[in-house]
Amino acid sequence: MAPAPALAPVPGLVHDYLLVLRGAERTFAEIADCFPQAPIYTLLYDPAAVASRFAGRTVRTSSLQHLHVRQSSFRALLPLMPSAAERLPVQGHELVVSSSSAFAHGVRPGEGAVHVCYCHTPFRYAWHERRWDLEASSRVTRYIANSEICRRRIDELWHRDASVVHPPVETHRFHIGEPEDFFLVVTELVPHKRVDTALEAARRAGRPIKVVGGGPDRERLAARYADTAQFLGRISDSELEELYPRARALMVPSVEEFGITAVEAQASGRPVVASAAGGARETVIDGTTGVLVPPGDVDAFADAIRNTNFEAFSPHRIKRYAERFSTRVFRRKFLSEVAGAADRDVSVHAGIGEASAPSLRAT
Repeated sequence: MAPAPALAPVPGLVHDYLLVLRGAERTFAEIADCFPQAPIYTLLYDPAAVASRFAGRTVRTSSLQHLHVRQSSFRALLPLMPSAAERLPVQGHELVVSSSSAFAHGVRPGEGAVHVCYCHTPFRYAWHERRWDLEASSRVTRYIANSEICRRRIDELWHRDASVVHPPVETHRFHIGEPEDFFLVVTELVPHKRVDTALEAARRAGRPIKVVGGGPDRERLAARYADTAQFLGRISDSELEELYPRARALMVPSVEEFGITAVEAQASGRPVVASAAGGARETVIDGTTGVLVPPGDVDAFADAIRNTNFEAFSPHRIKRYAERFSTRVFRRKFLSEVAGAADRDVSVHAGIGEASAPSLRAT
């Protein structure tokens, strides 16, 4: 009788810090849902901020947790985080799955363990520990990038190959509606998001625009564009689900690694006006699901929202296209990559249900 195939043990799951519930955290939540019995390791954890997605899970934190730092002040601890990540107690797992845009890829699994890292982006902040970052990358068994631009950065910075699995988008949450006469921006209000570009373009085009999101740039932008823009602040998921289908189009002026909001808008049947760079080249089809313009070109953005016939876009066609980024597609592709790295079947621990579970045995 042939021996039974080896099955992966319950993995250890790692994320940088769980202080808010944005794109990276939502992706990690989907990874965690794939392994409902797996413990979670993270540097900092704010249960009140992320309770809706991680309630009932075993969450183990680093030694920095006792400082009670929250999202508004965690950056003060950045110099301490590399060593804190290395001390996260993941050594008891034969399989470690990390979700990293900073330090999670630097954990130290036990000897012989497999470490699969889903990378949102190599660390974006001013960073002086490049030697640590490069050394940490050498300990990862396999990298999965969230986009082509992320894959290229992994190659350039760490000299590592990576496959691409686009992040999951909860496309089932969104619906087609009746568009009104305003454009929409949904983002954190920080300089690198280039919200000025969208707001100035709307002003030049004479078009109303609504802004969803908070951050350090809100006061400055609200004062400058009070005549043409409405700032809604942070709103609930349900409010956003009702807002997307009412917009004439979503504007994405920044260069995103992926850009979940662009897919959410398309899942609502709405086109996207985006910078022709980064993730938008993978999520927006120019002329079919949106309009791509040169990054940072205010006049090009203004021309696009002034002269494009947005009524000519098919909401149903746009929504169908968005489904290729659904959570189901993500789970199938992601678990296949993990299975290939672990060289064994991981579906026994994947909470995806027998009816939709793909074959995950490595070949």
